[in-house]
Amino acid sequence: MSAALIARLGEIAGPASVEKDPRGLPRVAPDSEEALALVCREAHAQGWRIRIEGRGSWLPADAPADFALSTRSLDRIVAVSAANLVATIQAGASFERVRRALHDAGLWLAIDPPGNPERTLGSVVATSTAGPLRQGFGPVRDHVLGLNVVTGDGRVLQAGGRVVKNVAGYDLTKLQVGGFGAFGIVTTLHLRLRALLPADATLLLAGARDRLTLVARELVATGIPYAALELFSPALAAGAEWTLAVRLMGAPAAIEPEAARLIGSTSNSWHRLAPDRATSFWSQASRGILAGAVTLRLGTVLDGLDELLDLLHQQIGEGLVSAGAGSGSVRWSGTAGAERIRELRRLTAAREIPLTLERAPWELRRRLGHFGAYREGVGRLVGRLREAFDPTERLQVAIEGSDGD
Repeated sequence: MSAALIARLGEIAGPASVEKDPRGLPRVAPDSEEALALVCREAHAQGWRIRIEGRGSWLPADAPADFALSTRSLDRIVAVSAANLVATIQAGASFERVRRALHDAGLWLAIDPPGNPERTLGSVVATSTAGPLRQGFGPVRDHVLGLNVVTGDGRVLQAGGRVVKNVAGYDLTKLQVGGFGAFGIVTTLHLRLRALLPADATLLLAGARDRLTLVARELVATGIPYAALELFSPALAAGAEWTLAVRLMGAPAAIEPEAARLIGSTSNSWHRLAPDRATSFWSQASRGILAGAVTLRLGTVLDGLDELLDLLHQQIGEGLVSAGAGSGSVRWSGTAGAERIRELRRLTAAREIPLTLERAPWELRRRLGHFGAYREGVGRLVGRLREAFDPTERLQVAIEGSDGD
């Protein structure tokens, strides 16, 4: 079947777009939305299973399928409007390339996703993986005005708009952001931008974890608009102790007094990083999450952060932790088996704490699902949504567990 499949994919998307991945699975990377839709339409007609890929740097490229469908050739920066602070960019463009292009135009996409900076923009949106800047600038969905998506049966749908004032179809946009590709393949994104901020200061405080979370709560109470207020475990911060990192961004006249106040505090020994060292610090923390084979995302109320971190440590070990000390969000990375994660999910569910399996080998994703069991009634709704966007389940995405989670 492989030779015939490759030949047919080549007929649809062009021979140059087809290759075999390192495991010998056919991989097609269409260079247009129309060609990608035709591939999905043919897969729907033939009963072929599709593995969705960007550049394979976030989720392991190991889901069983008849072929892999990559967005890497959909990498155009279609339009950038500095006047309106919006951009239209294809989903296969790497985040780093987008960052550089926007920087040259004096603009900025205010998200800092974890992982390899060369990961595709589409993977960031599909998995909704926000970094520490979510504290000051909001989650990924706040930066997506609209998008185009190709369904499992080859339809091209448009959601949202290209300008900030246009909110038509916003719910469909939210469905795709964080849907892990279960409701279609994102091909084009309409994004909200910001003007580059002139000043950026990072200050660190090392110490015992519980003391740092107390300091963080005190800082939140001051009402200072932090861009990021993140707590890092020793391994992720490359230090001997837990580290609380504060990032201030904006006009120098606004952030310098606050930086000086923190440094001058008699109760805490804050250390301000030089600009190049600050860039390295945040980059190292972002890439460090990839050191663990499994990555979990959780969220709790701010006062419950210590309890959640204790629970993680007891159930699956300290691992690599990046926690929003001003928001209660937690990302954990390390090694953990299905039974331990299932028990952790049971315990967190009892506390009404959501747990998302962000990254893991396929076998874990298949058994546990990205989101696990749904509340009563939600599973049927998700099932109907999947039927609407992928009627014959061509897209191989494990959003629900398969063995009784």
